[in-house]
Amino acid sequence: MSAPAATQVTVPDIGDFSDVPIIEVHVSPGDVIAVDDPLLTLESDKATMDVPSSHAGLVTEVLVAVGGQVSKGTPVVVLDAGEGEAVEDGAAAPPPARGRAVAEAEVAAQEPPTETAAPAPAPSPSTNGTSDLPPHAGPSVRKLAREFGVDLATIPATGPKGRITKNDLLGFVRGAGAATGTAGAAPPAAAAPAPSSGGMGIPEVPAQDFSVFGPVETQPLSRITRISGPFLHRSWLNVPHVTHNDDADITDTDRYRKELDTAAKNEGYRVTLLAFLMKAAVSALKAFPTVNASLTPEKDALILKRYYHLGVAVDTPGGLVVPVVRDVDRKGLVELSKELGEVSARARDGKLTADDMRGGTFTISSLGGIGGTAFTPIVNAPEVAILGVVRSRVAPVWDGEAFQPRTLLPLCLSYDHRVIDGALAARFTRHLAHVMGDERRLLL
Repeated sequence: MSAPAATQVTVPDIGDFSDVPIIEVHVSPGDVIAVDDPLLTLESDKATMDVPSSHAGLVTEVLVAVGGQVSKGTPVVVLDAGEGEAVEDGAAAPPPARGRAVAEAEVAAQEPPTETAAPAPAPSPSTNGTSDLPPHAGPSVRKLAREFGVDLATIPATGPKGRITKNDLLGFVRGAGAATGTAGAAPPAAAAPAPSSGGMGIPEVPAQDFSVFGPVETQPLSRITRISGPFLHRSWLNVPHVTHNDDADITDTDRYRKELDTAAKNEGYRVTLLAFLMKAAVSALKAFPTVNASLTPEKDALILKRYYHLGVAVDTPGGLVVPVVRDVDRKGLVELSKELGEVSARARDGKLTADDMRGGTFTISSLGGIGGTAFTPIVNAPEVAILGVVRSRVAPVWDGEAFQPRTLLPLCLSYDHRVIDGALAARFTRHLAHVMGDERRLLL
């Protein structure tokens, strides 16, 4: 049954968010929109996301404004569906994570790109302080402002659409510090600005003008890279990383994999070592449940997870994303291989949703299709370990009587040393290698 002529479009499921501030409204009365056209941009302390339209039609009324707050089910606009094709009644609204929201809804602590323009001007009566709307700034800038005790409404914005950048905040703080100096004391003539902190008391790398050395070109980072960068930085600063390396003899397992892959090609999917690694990882996680855990917020206990949802790092044109395959312990090699192919395709097409990338208990990052001998993957906090694998190699292995050619797969386990010590990491990786050495053990 078709939607009525007057259709009220509401906010669809936006995950574990409620009362999310609106930072942009993309439509006005009189606009004709299509299904999936963005209506709003929301910004919580964890994500910036677009809210798409579930219907097509003519916008007759906009029910929200910048500065308001919305949750799932909040009415956004009223449409005259006669101007476009409406979604059938009962159809599920599309998820909010499209395009730019693919990585944002899962990765926290994002930071807007740093402006390279001239330093922010001194505050004036025409700045944010006179606006009735809340200041427009990213979560990291808001957090830094709280640490400095600065009201964002008093800071002039130089970013796009009135966004307060980190440089705006730091420039304002430095200016305020100079203003509160000793009366009559002139500042040093050649005083250089103090380097801003990159977090945890770590100073930023000083900026340089590379153009004085030769031709340069500025290439913007992809949105996924800009969003995931602060997340990885936070994990690296907060998690004491250690990496343990080992080799798995997969000679027999890889022979079996190739047999499965030959048959799978005729059915339109592939069988890679990743499916075998996921099953072996579940076996190791069951044997060593501490690796399938997270620290409590108080850091005085462990939350042991009795489910096995594995994140898989996927290389896409826009950057690395980590969709989560759920209930790996309940799926066979063929089912996992088909799901991995489908998830990887959606990741490359930018069609992953927020739900596709959360809830993981352990992550696997495979560079086997590219190469390398070893690397140190960064723990995907709040998980406590991540497995990195690189390209397998054929090497001579002594069997007690002679050297035999064997296929070896390097395993690189990075772990949170607050939770996992070296002995546990070695036992976990040895168990994983043992299971990978014989495909029959994957059935146990």
